[in-house]
Amino acid sequence: MKEFKYVITDELGIHARPAGQLVKKAMGFKSTVSISCPKGQADCKRIMAVMKLVVKQGDEVVLKIEGEDEDAAAKELEEFFKTTL
Repeated sequence: MKEFKYVITDELGIHARPAGQLVKKAMGFKSTVSISCPKGQADCKRIMAVMKLVVKQGDEVVLKIEGEDEDAAAKELEEFFKTTL
């Protein structure tokens, strides 16, 4: 299992556009990808679940990736968070 933490810097947090991009990236991997924050946890392959977390700027999120392609998934998703959120 791979895991990384990230503090959201985007002033709008994880709103519709980046949530959709996150789901699209997560769907590209066979591994399970989950996101958790103080408000709960969600499957990153389900947009409504991600949106229900209502992640705001300054919130710390933890991504957990587990599966056969977890190394590649963790690397790509961490880069996505650094450049998008």
